[in-house]
Amino acid sequence: MSSGKYSGFSDIAKQAMMQPQESMLEVKSKKNKLYIGIPKEVSFQENRIPLTPLSVALLVNNGHQVMLESNAGQAANFSDKDYSEQGALIVFDSKTVYEADIIIKIAPPTLSEIELMKPGQILISALQISTLKAECLQALLHKKITALCFEHLQDEGGSLTVVRAMSEIVGATSILIAAEYLSNVFDGKGLMLGGITGVPPTEIVILGAGTVGEYAARTAISLGAEVKVFDPSIYKLRRLQNNIGTRVFTSVVQPIVLEKAVTTCDVAIGAMRAEDGRSPCIISEATVSKMKRDSVIIDVSIDQGGCFETSEITNHTHPVFRKYDVIHYCVPNIASRVARTATYALTNIFAPILLDIGEHGGLKNVIWQNAGVRNAVYIYQGHLTSKYIGERFSIPCKDLDLLIVSHR
Repeated sequence: MSSGKYSGFSDIAKQAMMQPQESMLEVKSKKNKLYIGIPKEVSFQENRIPLTPLSVALLVNNGHQVMLESNAGQAANFSDKDYSEQGALIVFDSKTVYEADIIIKIAPPTLSEIELMKPGQILISALQISTLKAECLQALLHKKITALCFEHLQDEGGSLTVVRAMSEIVGATSILIAAEYLSNVFDGKGLMLGGITGVPPTEIVILGAGTVGEYAARTAISLGAEVKVFDPSIYKLRRLQNNIGTRVFTSVVQPIVLEKAVTTCDVAIGAMRAEDGRSPCIISEATVSKMKRDSVIIDVSIDQGGCFETSEITNHTHPVFRKYDVIHYCVPNIASRVARTATYALTNIFAPILLDIGEHGGLKNVIWQNAGVRNAVYIYQGHLTSKYIGERFSIPCKDLDLLIVSHR
């Protein structure tokens, strides 16, 4: 006899149809549950945070646990409430955060932070090799940490994904900073960056045709400024020209042409980077002394020493100084000036990697399958795998591929 509208269904199908919605929305339980800790940054004026509340919700809904030190997101205008509502556990001391299996942060860990870490942990952070101290490296090795530096994370195209994202932000922001310091509000010469009909445009010289230079040029052109880009590499200049999609003044670094451009411009932006070590200092103090009064220098490369001989490191509290009546802005961490945007850019990169670690049964499998993540590993289970760091500190270096194979 028919049993009503459920006739013809198997018992399992009937049970499925009668499930209440709450049961259908149950958080998925993963075999490889991750325990992720986000400590509050102690580095000076580091305002970014690696994960947004919505990324935390994504991780929690995939069965992982996220622990956040109280006020870790405050500098990027994310409150503890924002995170707790998305499932994060808020703790009020650093020691508890470092009990997690995976620590993800922005700045490299200090020696006191490494002391809080437990043996065998996974660390995802910046490396900043130019400021790396031997004692910090030895402490990480001693605790058999597996450490990834996000500067070396690569995307499918082989480009350094975090470096590119931050460079895009820094390039665009540097022009907006220049616009501020050209105005009367900041004791500039009272120019509107770009100008208007009937008024000559402001002249901007950009040193370097990398990602920072490209996005600085894009922003300056969109505001109506006259842009000149200098770089020693014809390939980079051609790539910038093609990417921007409009004709812009480009030149290799020829001292006479460069000096003339810098001494007559309103804004000079230094974005020359070195692969390792110091950035090239290509503008002498004599040239700076000939620049127009109240012109602006934005030295983006200051963390590698700077492109201008007159550059000195400043900070977000006291960002500028004057020399030869030229305004110098030499803050190393420009991305922290727009910390919320930078955090969104970072979380787009980190959240998928963390999800992959959970889906593939651990970091070891992700390293084996993903060359972009493998490129970021510099310590694997207490073994140094970065040849450059090994040479710098005279520490034996091991091949990461062989280490993974031996542990599989």
